[in-house]
Amino acid sequence: MSIDSCFIRFKGTLDGITLPEKFDYPFYYDPTPLALIAAKELKEYLRTQEDWVHNFGIDPDLNSLVIGKMFGVLVVKNEIGELGYLRAFSGKLAGGNHHEQFVPPVFDMLKEDGFYKKEEAIVNEFNSKILALETDPMFLKLKDELQALKKQAQDSLAQTKINIKQAKLERKKQRCDSISMHQEEINILLKNLSELSIREQFELKDQQKYWSYNITSLEEKINVYEEKLSALKLERKNKSAKIQAQLFEQYLFYNQNLESKSLGSIFSETPFHQPPAGAGECAAPKLLQYAFQHKLTPLTIAEFWWGDAPKSEIRAHEQYYPACKGKCEPILAHMLKGIEINENKLLQNPGIGKSLEIIYEDDAIAIINKPFEFLSVPGKNIKDSVAERMKIIYPEATGPLVVHRLDMSTSGLMLIAKTISVHKVLQRQFIKRKIEKEYEALLEGDLKTNKGRINLPLRLDIDDRPRQLVCFEHGKLAQTDWELLERKDGKSKVRFKPITGRTHQLRVHAAHPLGLNMPIVGDDLYGKKEKRLYLHAAKLSFYHPVNRLWLTFELNSDF
Repeated sequence: MSIDSCFIRFKGTLDGITLPEKFDYPFYYDPTPLALIAAKELKEYLRTQEDWVHNFGIDPDLNSLVIGKMFGVLVVKNEIGELGYLRAFSGKLAGGNHHEQFVPPVFDMLKEDGFYKKEEAIVNEFNSKILALETDPMFLKLKDELQALKKQAQDSLAQTKINIKQAKLERKKQRCDSISMHQEEINILLKNLSELSIREQFELKDQQKYWSYNITSLEEKINVYEEKLSALKLERKNKSAKIQAQLFEQYLFYNQNLESKSLGSIFSETPFHQPPAGAGECAAPKLLQYAFQHKLTPLTIAEFWWGDAPKSEIRAHEQYYPACKGKCEPILAHMLKGIEINENKLLQNPGIGKSLEIIYEDDAIAIINKPFEFLSVPGKNIKDSVAERMKIIYPEATGPLVVHRLDMSTSGLMLIAKTISVHKVLQRQFIKRKIEKEYEALLEGDLKTNKGRINLPLRLDIDDRPRQLVCFEHGKLAQTDWELLERKDGKSKVRFKPITGRTHQLRVHAAHPLGLNMPIVGDDLYGKKEKRLYLHAAKLSFYHPVNRLWLTFELNSDF
């Protein structure tokens, strides 16, 4: 693929557009005007192109599998100072890795004469052999016979034990009835009964040996197949591991100094040691790789989602998203080495200039109003938080102070414990779900119904922390009751009552298509950025840890 086919020149004028001084911090940024122009041109191409067919879920005439995609643009400057941009897609597009006007993959697994296709064919041979054995008529017949034999043995032995139990009761009755007999007759009877009991136990053991022998004989025949299967599966596993290790070494990522580093070596330095599935196939690494290989200077980047989202994720059509951390953070750390990057805004203290309002306090507790964009507890890089401020306000307090947390972006009521004993009492109330919490939120859109319950289990997206996924297989129970408060200017104000307390529960339940399908205004993870996240902890009810009175505090939102 020539550089001319990938280096796209802007269609319109760029007058008045200032070049960025630093490259974007790829995991938290707002696209620059230059990147937005490039993205707009790519979106227009996606709407009108006829070069390939891919079902993104937005064309009703297509009935194939729906696969939405992340696309990316990288604005670059070439060696003679011309501005242009590169285009990329994550993973495969229309079943292929190569398309005109898009940069190629870092490594092409689909190349017909490449090592991966050849090795994949060998693995597929193992799969065919394993399938042939697993479906061998004689193997299946033996397994059916074994199952039937075990059932027959179980029923036969169960009936024998019932007969023995009944015979034992009968002998007991005969012993009771023998009271009127002569002693000599009693002795003979008892001897006969004892011999019968011994004979029954021997017969039971003989039966057990009989069934065990026949079952073992069948199992030995089956084991011949099982051992062959185990050997084939072990060979396949070892071969797959070898291919995977070799594959990781084929993905060589460059930085601006053309220093290369393999996918395997990059992730060997992470806690997981192994690359997650799909690592290296995202748009951002592809774009930077092509730029460095062709002596293009990266200026600014933007990535957006196109099409329907997977059922577990929240991705909106045409919306911009940062690079994923699980797959891309280690790779981009190497690729962006030596490039001046904008400061990570997540490392800036959002609490500067903000104060905590104390709503209520006594000797045991305090209720505060936490401002939005303020940490509940110290973070990895930022210590300023509700917990740290409470230590200053209540220096004599003996407890951990913070009883529960609100997301940094969420404002509203928080409960503070002044002693260890009070903290324990309140924690028990939270664990037993005795404490009631209600939130107010502003949603993007007009709700058509007035109330309901959302039941969507959640789990962490390990490839893109701290995002959460809806997962019916491995997710934890998450339930939320909601009620519409007001519709205004195309938005809906609602009251949430969470029954459970999962991370990002209200944000996901609001935004997910199976929830309300309307993100909270200002949600930078599951919706669009605004000046703030419009989510507020408005009501808190609990038993006072000392006098046991039921207390309720309310503080309505200002939106």
